[in-house]
Amino acid sequence: MSEANRSERTLSGTGALIRDAARRLLVEHGVAGVTLRAIARELGLTAPALYRYYRSHSELLELLRGEISVELAEELSEDVARQPDNGIGQFFAVCRGFRRWALVHPHEFTLVFASVTTDQTSAPLTGANEPFGRVFITSMARVLVHHELAGLPDDLVPSALRNDVAAFRQTVLDTLVSEGVRIDPQRLPLEVAFLMVQYWTRIYGHVTLEVFGNFPMPVSQPDVLFDAMLADLARELGLGAL
Repeated sequence: MSEANRSERTLSGTGALIRDAARRLLVEHGVAGVTLRAIARELGLTAPALYRYYRSHSELLELLRGEISVELAEELSEDVARQPDNGIGQFFAVCRGFRRWALVHPHEFTLVFASVTTDQTSAPLTGANEPFGRVFITSMARVLVHHELAGLPDDLVPSALRNDVAAFRQTVLDTLVSEGVRIDPQRLPLEVAFLMVQYWTRIYGHVTLEVFGNFPMPVSQPDVLFDAMLADLARELGLGAL
């Protein structure tokens, strides 16, 4: 092995050790605990030495965020695979799996879903580039493939938001193409794309309140509350009882 290859392998191996240390600190202390000084202390290095492997603290956090996003997407894909291919079952498996994962991994949830989006990061539903976005969008699209959503008012999308929703609709269509899901674009009008955004907002909001313990009342059986919210979504989509 050449000296250059040996050096590159050492850098790669040390970089992985740094990410592992960062992940442990995240799990134990939250996002605020993932500092370069703490990572260096874990590994017996100096904080400046870490810049040989990562250009910045932000870059390290973004790489960690990406790894966690992939793990979540893989877990949710396994949930989907256990459901019949009827659309609604798969979509609600994603919703329940997302909540389950968030409650088990609150600090990872905070990093991936409750951190401010920057130039180096993207929102979870930005489509083909986001692992979670691909799973959520694809599962929701299967609902559209298997069920007719009728009776949506023409003025459902506020005029001031139509351009934004149109851009999101195109993101959804592009994501479906990348995932090999065939759907007639006419089955995804602006109104349905807007519903997708609204439903994600409700699901995400519910899970966030639960993870951070901010429900407006004490809830003795939170599973029942979450299922009631999903049942409301099913009724609004005209899909009947869960």
